[in-house]
Order: sequence, then structure tokens, then C-alpha cells
Amino acid sequence: MVGAREWISRLTGFRGPAIPDAPTLPVRDPWPGDPGRGARVLKGEVEYLGTTKALLPGGFGSSQGTALIHDYIHGFSWLRDLRALGSDAARVRARALVSDWINCSDVPSRAMSAPVIGARVASWLGHYDFFASSADDEFRQELMARLVYDARALAALLPVEARDGSALTALKGLTAAAVAIPEHAPFLQRVLRFLPPEIERQVLPDGGHVERSPAAHLACLQDLTEIRALLQAGRIEAPASLPGAIERMAVALRALRHGDGGLALFNGSREEWPNLIDLVLGQAGRTGRSVTTLADTGFYRLAAGRSVLLADAGAPPPSGADRLAHAGTLSFEFSVGRERLVVNCGAAPASPGDWRDALRATAAHSTLVIADVSSSELRSSGLGRRPSIVEAQRQEANGAHWLEMSHDGWRPVFNAIHRRRLYLAESGEDLRGEDIIESDEGQPFTLRFHLHPNVTASLQRDGAAALLRLPGGQGWRFRADGAAILIEESAYLGGNEPRRGEQIVLNVSQDGPQQIKWAITKMG
Repeated sequence: MVGAREWISRLTGFRGPAIPDAPTLPVRDPWPGDPGRGARVLKGEVEYLGTTKALLPGGFGSSQGTALIHDYIHGFSWLRDLRALGSDAARVRARALVSDWINCSDVPSRAMSAPVIGARVASWLGHYDFFASSADDEFRQELMARLVYDARALAALLPVEARDGSALTALKGLTAAAVAIPEHAPFLQRVLRFLPPEIERQVLPDGGHVERSPAAHLACLQDLTEIRALLQAGRIEAPASLPGAIERMAVALRALRHGDGGLALFNGSREEWPNLIDLVLGQAGRTGRSVTTLADTGFYRLAAGRSVLLADAGAPPPSGADRLAHAGTLSFEFSVGRERLVVNCGAAPASPGDWRDALRATAAHSTLVIADVSSSELRSSGLGRRPSIVEAQRQEANGAHWLEMSHDGWRPVFNAIHRRRLYLAESGEDLRGEDIIESDEGQPFTLRFHLHPNVTASLQRDGAAALLRLPGGQGWRFRADGAAILIEESAYLGGNEPRRGEQIVLNVSQDGPQQIKWAITKMG
């Protein structure tokens, strides 16, 4: 089918008008870049999600590295970083790399997938003024010819076969082409045909994203707000479903932030820049609304005093949308003010498989794991075995919160159910939990509480509690009933670079109690 579409895109009758000398209507990429990363591109390397790869003229035919970083390189969104650097050297390097890509005879096949073409077309058009408007005629003609060629190929590849958020990136690219090169009417017709069903498939009724990932949610909202802005610039009426989807996603995004403004670390997410999140929300349009429960998506936010708890109490994303999904069902994160206390370990989706999957495993999340077997089976393409029934009930009274959750992810292998109960007091200074394994036979399990690297932990002399100190000096005490408290090493990949951390670990043998109660309370 894809081969037939590509063949059709090359037919003379499909080609339409002549290639313009420049975009008829200029479009601009609205998102900030990182000048530090731009400086690295000047040195010949690109950094993406903690992974670094060489990026030099003549290197676009390289097959080394993961699929995700190849998609990023051939999608050219790193042009933002060169633009943020803003120097003449950055402009020259951008032009040289674009020209080198156009003239490369052996780019990998992934570079011609619909999402990557969409990212590339949007990036080239969005940064045209930066790297192309001052170039010579030969370069600009070469660039415009390739843009039209790629846009035709992209139009022929719709609807996108990818079932995750990258399908919206493909549509964003074709929207940019439709606005910047309006002589090619079929571009717009195909955008307006395929955008509404894609919105319906990806944006859940509560405003969450089908991938159940705060990072994917943010990227989807970026794409949708950019598509809306492009249509407005071209004075094109947007599909009726677009404004409502953007509003719902903006409301949901606020629920997925900690007090420091960054994202919760579920399903392949990292903190991201708080100022970028603010900018995306500003582009979306601030409604002032907020929610504490995303029932369709399966995320719950408990906020009291200065404390925020975010819990993953939903079934994993469906097949096709689970490419970067983690086995973190019933995990939670806990922050106080602008300081994170209990976290998940983060993600390295662009890294080689062993390191990437170690962070996807249940043990890299603040939850329970039976016999070192993850609650979902991790595969390179997504998830295999996974919880099929995930339940959650929330109650509030006088400012206090209760959340009861359960999942059956271990039923096929251990005939076991994990139940977790959480309580957050009105003050936000008393968090209590209970974890239970229901099974015909006793199960060995481990309960983990990963601590943010800025938190220092120490055991009391009697070992009955762990003392946790936040960077601002505030102290918290961790206690448990049913297992000895251990403090072990951990790793954190939620920020800009990997960091060492610590975790509180509770181990229970097969003959031990199948229930643990624990508490995290403020000292003083």
C-alpha cells in the first residue's frame, strides 16, 4: 500500500503547479531552542533525550543509533537550537546540513516515513527565514523543489499508519506545506480530511493523550496548537473538533505538572522545561480551569497544602500507542512545593535497548514488583503481557484524599493482584500507604520509593525509620510496618543529564506478610 502511494505521488497528474521560488506565505516555528545544544551541533553532534550522536556533513546515510534518534535527526527539529544560537556560523551550518541532506543518495528508509517527512517539512518551512532566505538562488530552488517533493510524498502517505502521536506530526508538516505553498490545493484537502479522525483517535474525552505519557501529551498539544496557528495564518477554517481538543488537552496538561512546573515521569516522560510548558499553555489559550482526575487516561492528582501526589492508575496504552510505554502501573510521585521527593526514574527512549528498557521496567518506578518480574512485558515494539483490569476509586473529605487502586498484570504469571491504598492528609504533610498482594500462594515482592537526587536519605540508628532531607532543609520521615527499611542506590534520568540517586527498598519473602503499611510524614 505504501509503495503504491509513493508511486502515485510521482505521477505527472498528481504534481500540480510549478515549484515556487520561495514560500508564498511565510510560516515560523513557534518553539524555543536551546543555544547550548545548538553549540553542540556546530561541533558536529546532536543531543536528544540524553543520547548523543554525530551530525556532520556526509553523515546522513549512517545507520548507527536507535530509530528514535534517527527520526529526530532526519526530522530537523534541532534547527531550533541553531536558531537559538543565532550566529552566522549557526546559519551557515544549518544551510550546509540541509543541503547535504538534500544531496544525500543513501538516506535510510525511515527518513521517508510520514511522521519524519512531516517533521522535516515543518522544520524547513518554520526556519526558512533563518537559514534559507539569505541563501543564493541555487540553494533556495533546490530547497523548494525538495519541499514540494516531500509534501507530495507525505500527502500520498495519508492516512498515517503510525498509531501514536507521530501521526499528528505528519499532519502538521502537510499543514505547513498547504499554507506556505497554497498553489498545491491537494495538500490542504488531505489535511482537512484526515485531521478530524486523528484528533478523535488520539485525544481522549478527558483531554488526555492515547499514549498515556505526559511527554507525548505535551508534544501532541504542541502539534495541535501549531496546526491551528498555521490554519489561522492561511485564513483556513479549522475542523470543528480542533479548538475543543486543544482546550481539553491544556486543562489535562496542568494536572500532569508538579509544583516545580515540570512533568510527572510516567511512560517515557522527562521533566521538560517548565517555561516551554508555560509557552505551550499560553499558545493553547489559558482557560483557568484545572482538574484532579483524568479518569479516561488513568492519572490522579492529589493536592493538599504544598504537596502534590500524581499516580498512574490506568491500563497501559493500546497496541500501536505503546511503543515507549513503561511497566509502571500504580506507581506514584510526590513533591512538596517546588521540590520533588518521591519520583520514578525517568526515561531514555533514544538510548540503546538495555539501558532504555531498564528504565521502562517496574523496578524503575515507585511501586511494587513481584519476584523482579515487571507488571507488563517489555518488548522493543511496545508491551506484550499487560494489566487488563486496572481500577481506581477516589474520595475526598475535609481536604483529605483517599485513592484505592488495583491491577491484574501479574495474574497470568503469579495469579496475583496488586492493591494499593494512598491517603494524603489535609495539611499535605502526612502521606500514608498500604500495598497488598492477593494470591493463592505467598509471593516474594519488593516495594521501591525512588528519591529525587536532591533528596538526602539516612537510616535512624534503630533502623525503624529513614530520614529524608529536601534541598530547602525541610525534613520528612519514612516509616514502614511489615519489612525492614533499606536505602540503596538509584538512577535518575528525568532531567537534562543522568544523575545518581537513592531509593528506599522494602523486601518481603515468599513466606512473609503479603501486606505492607508505610508512611511519609513531615518532621517538626
